[in-house]
Amino acid sequence: MVITISRQFGSGGRAIGKALAEDLRILYYDKELINLAAKESGISPELFEKYDETATSSLLYSLSLGASAGVNSEMGVASQLPINDRLFLIQHDVIRKVAQLPCVIVGRCADYVLADRKDCVNLFIYADLNKRLKYAVDVHKIGKDKAESYLRKRDKARANYYNHFSDRQWGKPENYHLCINSGELGVSRCVELIEFFLRQRGMI
Repeated sequence: MVITISRQFGSGGRAIGKALAEDLRILYYDKELINLAAKESGISPELFEKYDETATSSLLYSLSLGASAGVNSEMGVASQLPINDRLFLIQHDVIRKVAQLPCVIVGRCADYVLADRKDCVNLFIYADLNKRLKYAVDVHKIGKDKAESYLRKRDKARANYYNHFSDRQWGKPENYHLCINSGELGVSRCVELIEFFLRQRGMI
């Protein structure tokens, strides 16, 4: 079983994912994927961090050409791709590897990467603007005067990343098994709802 979480900034998707993984006693991956991808590729974690969940304007065609195996070579299709695309390919392979064990994966197009998996449940976490702004200020410590512009910028970056590297649209309900308004429920109730959903599907 693998649970992927896409989320609006300030919706608490990361906190929900972590609490869910702890409750189910399964592995949790978010920023951890950066360190794993860096170790796998020999590329510095700082470079992955810099381009984390960002996209270029180029079209990603390398997956269909099987270029992921050549990311570290100086020849071949992968070496000609923009850095964002090459880093995505590395994370793509890492996601496939970590998903061999039950886990929760936050962001990074994991739902798309694992689209062939029948035991994968894809979630989208959202909340209304005011509650996300409060979360950004209280939890992420962003100044009130900058919170809204920062929030919209992060959401736009996530949408561009997802739309660029998949053939889907970020946040569109039909791309997910379950969409949850975390602002109405809070972290613990969201976890309860997800676990109820998993039980109904016979997964736990």
